[in-house]
Amino acid sequence: MLKAQQLQDIESLQKICESHENIKLKLNWDMLRTRSSQETEDFFIYDSSLLVGFIGIYGFGDKVELCGMVHPNFRNNGIFTNLFQQAIQACKNQGFERILLNAPADSVSASEFLKKLPCIYSISEYQMKYNPSPLERSNDIVLRKASSLEDILAAIELDVKCFGMTEEAAKSFNERVLEEGTYYIIEEDEKTVGKIRVYREQGESWIYSFAVYPEYQGKGIGRKALTNVVLDEAKHVQDIYLEVEIKNERALGLYESCGFEQFHTQDYYVYRG
Repeated sequence: MLKAQQLQDIESLQKICESHENIKLKLNWDMLRTRSSQETEDFFIYDSSLLVGFIGIYGFGDKVELCGMVHPNFRNNGIFTNLFQQAIQACKNQGFERILLNAPADSVSASEFLKKLPCIYSISEYQMKYNPSPLERSNDIVLRKASSLEDILAAIELDVKCFGMTEEAAKSFNERVLEEGTYYIIEEDEKTVGKIRVYREQGESWIYSFAVYPEYQGKGIGRKALTNVVLDEAKHVQDIYLEVEIKNERALGLYESCGFEQFHTQDYYVYRG
């Protein structure tokens, strides 16, 4: 578990780096604030009491994502290379089969660093923000908090069918994130038809792990569930966010129809080292 001071230092460094390049870093705060693994997942370099470099590794089943940053005044000193080497070794020690390097699409410093690595471009994701728009609550579906073994098994099955995860990877992932934020099971006519997870903090809500069984897709269930979540979260926060792969036109259309607009792009590269 990260200490309060470490979290504060990461947040301060993030603001400095984002302001410097006008970018948005994806540091997975829902995971940072709930670290529980016995493995080392976060790496720091300080100059006296000032955090000048950070990189975190974020496991999603059998794959892991890396994202980090270095203070603008301390770049070109080998700091990120040092952190990166530590993080890559930790990933290999933990047996991750696939290592993804995450970088804001508009980051010049990230682009230059990635050119030096044995990696290839994989995908891009839009980060989307909700722009308040007229939405009507639906009473046709029910959102209830996941709690039972049956709920976990359903979530695992959804990840396998909707995201192509292996059963083992989906099991590991869902057992961990069940305690992060609020995990909802989506029901229609008392049948489990999907899931959606919401993480709320500091005036923001992030929507993750949104999936509907293939046989129930195309029936408006996803839009109803997302609409109800957005209406509920809007009572508590100012900003609501989610992410979607650019090539996923169906999901992108759904999110746009519910008032979400793209504001940043994240690129992912597969590490081949």
